[in-house]
Amino acid sequence: MRQAKIIIDQSLAGILTENEEAYIFEYDEDYLKSKSPKPVSLTLPLQKESFKSEILFPFFDGLIPEGWLLDIVHKNWKLNPRDRMGLLLATCKDCIGNISVRPL
Repeated sequence: MRQAKIIIDQSLAGILTENEEAYIFEYDEDYLKSKSPKPVSLTLPLQKESFKSEILFPFFDGLIPEGWLLDIVHKNWKLNPRDRMGLLLATCKDCIGNISVRPL
């Protein structure tokens, strides 16, 4: 099982988990109670219930580099391009925009 903290504007928004059966994203309870929480994406609206998917959620998958940048990651860090969670954890610590993904 691998997990990542999902950070929005330097606040812990939730936890993304990969286990043998699915990917699970759950918003942090304190984040949901904060003054003005923002959803991670339109496809992951603010809610207490967790989201589950057999594939990495498209929003998070879209953060992973593509093309020549993915080739560099594959060659330099020896990461399998099909290991989407591994790529997300390795390459999305400082994304463009207000989202960061940090290993838990």
